[in-house]
Amino acid sequence: MSKIQTKDFIKEKFAEYYRLNSAIISPPSSLINREFAFFLLKERIMIRHKGFKDTEELRTLIKTMTPSDVYYSSAYYENPEATMDAKEWLGADLVFDIDADHIPTSCDKQHDTWTCNKCGAVGRGAHPEECQTCKGQKFEAKSWPCEKCIESAKREAIKLVDFLINDFGLSSQEIILAFSGHRGYHVHVEEEVVQTLDQLARKEIVDYVVGIGLEPEFHGLGIGGGPRLKDLGWKGRIAEGIYEFLLNTTPEQLNELGLKRSISSLLDQRKKILESWKKRGLWRIYDIGPKNWEKIVQKSIENQSVKIDTVVTTDIHRLIRLTNTLHGKTGMKKIHVLVNDIECFDPWKSALAFKGGSVKLIVLEAPEFRLGDDRYGPYQNREIALPTAPALFLLCKGAAQLKEED
Repeated sequence: MSKIQTKDFIKEKFAEYYRLNSAIISPPSSLINREFAFFLLKERIMIRHKGFKDTEELRTLIKTMTPSDVYYSSAYYENPEATMDAKEWLGADLVFDIDADHIPTSCDKQHDTWTCNKCGAVGRGAHPEECQTCKGQKFEAKSWPCEKCIESAKREAIKLVDFLINDFGLSSQEIILAFSGHRGYHVHVEEEVVQTLDQLARKEIVDYVVGIGLEPEFHGLGIGGGPRLKDLGWKGRIAEGIYEFLLNTTPEQLNELGLKRSISSLLDQRKKILESWKKRGLWRIYDIGPKNWEKIVQKSIENQSVKIDTVVTTDIHRLIRLTNTLHGKTGMKKIHVLVNDIECFDPWKSALAFKGGSVKLIVLEAPEFRLGDDRYGPYQNREIALPTAPALFLLCKGAAQLKEED
């Protein structure tokens, strides 16, 4: 079966979804001030600078066009259909994008691959900065959303929500949280207080949640009793990070951190250190030395910081995927998640858009994956009939093709 026919099938299924589910597609606030964009599956082009007067007009166009992906601007414009220099920017939501691509995980070598565009060299995991064979710097990367990396993205989303509530003073009702439909989560704040922030102000917010430019001595480290676990802001976060690191660290991790001679001393006195830290917030104790404490502090900051796509948050013209529309790389939905429900949220069930049916495929290569309550794969050059949801998942990922009818 040709790639064109496969794309026709995907478009047919996407059209079916939008025909039956257009009522659940809810536009963002201030619809008339948003720019919309649509990516077309077969043509591989994006149509931008579209505006709508009401919800029904938006839903009708989506049903008519059947795009693979639907986006709207985080920005508010006076003239959303004009070119960029004539739109007249009014403000923008504060938006965060958490993607497994930005989170170091051990599972990427099992399911992600890359190919050098210059010489064709291939490899597994995240692509290098430079091809070792030809020194090329452009790669075609194929990523896979597995349970481990999506769970790691969820953990980062939970950390970010904690920052927004406890450090920035937002309530859970002011935070919009959503699973992206692929490998991560989106976090939006639409409150008026953030809308007029410029790029520099948003960069300050990014630096804070990422932990850039922190000077430990300004957070109580090395002064008196040091920070306590219940302290507010980064002072308490650093204390908590150190405590968790010391509680769970192994000799191998300490060696990787470069502590070397202090490893045995640290492990021997770990219990006393933790008890003292928990009760009194003591700092630089038990002959570990200031340089080694510095390394532990930096590790704690790394663990406590949030791994976000920093470019997204600082971009005051960013396009963001529309909720309850399909993701062109998976056939799953972008779906809202209540902040208080994030711990028990299962995207592999909640974001499924298709049920029933059966599709005959030739699966080129796919690792094991779960959708709903069922597991599929691994597959390698396999002919198989699958339910619609996993079949579309594989087709959208480019891991399978339709099998021609006998």
